[in-house]
Formats: sequence, structure tokens, C-alpha cells
Amino acid sequence: MPKKSFFKRYLITGLLIWVPLVITVWVLNLLVSTMDKSLLLLPDALRTESWLGVHIPGLGVILTLAVVFVTGVLAANFIGQKLVRFWEGVLLRIPVVNSIYKATKQVSDTLFSGSGHAFRKVLLVRYPHPQAWSLALQTNVPHEITGRFSDEHVAVFIPTTPSPVNGFYFYVKRSEVIELDMAIDEALKYIISMGVVTSENGNSERYRQIAEGRVLPPAAPASPRAAND
Repeated sequence: MPKKSFFKRYLITGLLIWVPLVITVWVLNLLVSTMDKSLLLLPDALRTESWLGVHIPGLGVILTLAVVFVTGVLAANFIGQKLVRFWEGVLLRIPVVNSIYKATKQVSDTLFSGSGHAFRKVLLVRYPHPQAWSLALQTNVPHEITGRFSDEHVAVFIPTTPSPVNGFYFYVKRSEVIELDMAIDEALKYIISMGVVTSENGNSERYRQIAEGRVLPPAAPASPRAAND
């Protein structure tokens, strides 16, 4: 084996080991350091720097979880619910703040509520042009918009790569989308990794059939110019 190929082979092997490890440590360090800032809420006398002389990383995580847990316990009783409603009433009376808080609360209620769900299904939609397909997540169509369409439409959110928190939200005819037998977290994994990481079982059978041309996808919608011609 040439020396150059020998060096390249083991260099790549080392990178494959260290890159995921370093990124994992970096993310954990970011989370822990962010939560450790909750220790600033404590008086100086209660911080470990005062009675131990050193800062102990991770105590902020425990404090943050404790505060969240106690908040949940207090909000579950009658008095706590009254306080939450009072605080929400104050926030909803403040211009600009009320819009941000209301939208954020609706999203958090959808994501963390046991009875709700953030996304319904994984879809294939034609985007950004009629000859291309993109992974999309089906969401909810507002009641005010449902009656505006003559045909049945679905609301879709197309996350961007590699950050799925950003994306595009629009409405598509149900007849022009393809439902995939794919879990939401699996679709997000494809998007975050830009398609590099795939599941052990591969894509869904329906997706493979479309890719191989064994199943015809819905016809592309005609362009306004073609319709006029």
C-alpha cells in the first residue's frame, strides 16, 4: 500500500471516531453551561464558589430541572392555575409581547402536550419546482383557510438543511402529495444529515418505488403559461 493511501486511510478512520465524539461533547457542554447560568439566581452565599472555592459544573442542570418540576407541581393545583392565568393575562395585554408569547405557547403546547402532536405525516411534495421532490411534514390547516379552497388541501412544512427549525410553510392539494411510510424522527434525520445518514432498513418501499420509476408520482401541475397556451 502506498504511503499516501496508508496515511489517508488511517486519518479518515481517526476522523470518523473523533468528529462525532467532539460534536457530542460540544453539544453537551453547551447545554450544561447554559443551564449552569441558572445558578446566578442563587445568593452568593449559596453558590459553590463561596463555600467550596470552586465551581462545580452540572449543578445548574439539577437546579433547572428542580425549578421546572416545582413549577409543574405548583401549576397543577387550584392556586397555581390562577397565578398562571393571571401572569398570562398580563403578558397578553402587552403589545408585541402578546403575539410572541401566544405563538410560542401554542407551539410548546403542541410539542409537549401528551394529547397533541406537532406533525401528522411525512410527505413528498413538488418543491422548489414541478420536477423536484422534497420531504415535507404535514401540519394543520386553520379553519379560516379550509373553506377557501375548492379542492382538499393539506398544510406542509418543509424544513431546511441542516437546521430543521427553519423552513417553508404552505398549502398543497392532497392529490399532489405522496404519503410516506416514514417516522417523523427518521425524516428529520435525513434532513439534518443532508441525506447522508439513512436508516438501517433503508427508505420506505413506496419511496424506493418512486425513485426507481416503478410507481408514477402525481402529475406535475401545469404552469400558468401552459394553461394560457
